[in-house]
Amino acid sequence: MATFKRPEVIRMMKDTGIVPVFFHSDFETARSIVQACYEGGAKVMEFTNRGDFAHEVFSELRKYAREKLPGMCLGVGSVMDAPTAALYMQSGADFVVSPILDEDTGKICNRRKVLWVPGCGSVTEITRAHELGAEIVKIFPGSQVGGPGFVKAVRGPMPWTDIMPTGGVEPTEENLRAWFEAGTCSVGMGSKLITKELVKNREFDKIKEKTKEALSIVQKFK
Repeated sequence: MATFKRPEVIRMMKDTGIVPVFFHSDFETARSIVQACYEGGAKVMEFTNRGDFAHEVFSELRKYAREKLPGMCLGVGSVMDAPTAALYMQSGADFVVSPILDEDTGKICNRRKVLWVPGCGSVTEITRAHELGAEIVKIFPGSQVGGPGFVKAVRGPMPWTDIMPTGGVEPTEENLRAWFEAGTCSVGMGSKLITKELVKNREFDKIKEKTKEALSIVQKFK
């Protein structure tokens, strides 16, 4: 069962502005990544469903966060179908993110009142997501769909739309300024923040510092 209610997750995503996105098949490494981002100020994180037995790693992370990281909101990403969403919700996922707009996933999340963030690449998909109850939509891959210009264009005729781009978001002032001035409510940030090199070298303190710096930049433009 989710730790946080849907309105709480929405508020946390908007308040922090950055949702670190990551996956690692080793629990201890994944735990260290979560710990580093948490200490850097990120209280919302997305664990992606990639690789065999990913749900087992997530389950252990959720237990750890509840015990050791008060206030940590932990959700799952790369969810392609409703059965996978159900599996993670049973393990305590606070939100479910998809790279696609899958209606059955939306329905099963709504049934449990868990925040569903579907991936959209057009105004038509965004509108359909709204009809299905999505409070926040993800544009993915963010840069390839159209970048900040796409967000700004969508919010012209649809200013009520809350958009969280993922893919191509960088922890730099120039890049984050462009996204937030265009009207994004939050951004998902993966390999540009939690780099393979830092993880491989177990430089978790640097991940912590990068997270802190990125969050500080975002607060300038929110």
